[in-house]
Amino acid sequence: MADYDYLIKFLALGDSGVGKTSFLHRYTDNTFTGQFISTVGIDFKEKKVVYKSARGGFGGRGQRVLLQLWDTAGQERFRSLTTAFFRDAMGFILIFDITNEQSFLNIRDWLSQLKVHAYCDAPDIILCGNKADLENRRQVSTARAKQLADQLGLPYFETSACTSTHVEKSVDCLLDMVMTRVGSSVDVDSLPTEYSGGGLTLDHTSANGVASYCGGNC
Repeated sequence: MADYDYLIKFLALGDSGVGKTSFLHRYTDNTFTGQFISTVGIDFKEKKVVYKSARGGFGGRGQRVLLQLWDTAGQERFRSLTTAFFRDAMGFILIFDITNEQSFLNIRDWLSQLKVHAYCDAPDIILCGNKADLENRRQVSTARAKQLADQLGLPYFETSACTSTHVEKSVDCLLDMVMTRVGSSVDVDSLPTEYSGGGLTLDHTSANGVASYCGGNC
C-alpha cells in the first residue's frame, strides 16, 4: 500500500535558461546553486505534501499527495521528447525569465504546444515570471506580464528561485487548481491515469468540492 493518497504530476515548461531546474530545486529541496546546467531531455523531482481544503473537501481529511515535478529541456531539439510527457501531466508550470523578453514572447508558443499535446483542451496552468530578484535587469514589466496572464486566464506569480519568493505559493496554487478538478470531476475518465495511491482509483462521489487555497491569487 502506497503511503500517499494521490500521485500528481506537474510539468515545468519554458525556454532554456529561464530557471526551471532552479525553481524545482528550490521548491523540493529549498536549495539554490546559481550555476546554469542545461537540462538534457527530461528529469524530475519529488515532494510529499498534505493538501487540505479550507471548506472540508475530501471529507475534511488532509490528502497525502506525492508531487512529481518534471523538469523539461527548453531547447527545440528536445521538443519531440518533452512533448511526449505532456499527456501524463495534470498541471503545468509555465515559466519565463523577466530579464529575457524573448522567453516572455514565446509563452504563446508553449501554450500552443499544450493545446496539441496536453490531456485535455483546458489543463490547469500557472504562469511564473522567474528571476524576480534581478530587478535591475528586468525587460518584462509586472503590468505587462499580468495583462497577458489575464488575457490567457492564468494565475500569475513573479518568482525567484534565488530568494524563494513565491515559489511555494505558486506551486500550492496549481495544486489547489488540480485538486479542485479532482474533487469536482464527474468524469474520472477525463483525467490522466495514475493519480491515486496504492492502486486505488479516483472516487469523485466521495468529494464534496474543494475550496480555493490561495484566494484571489488563483
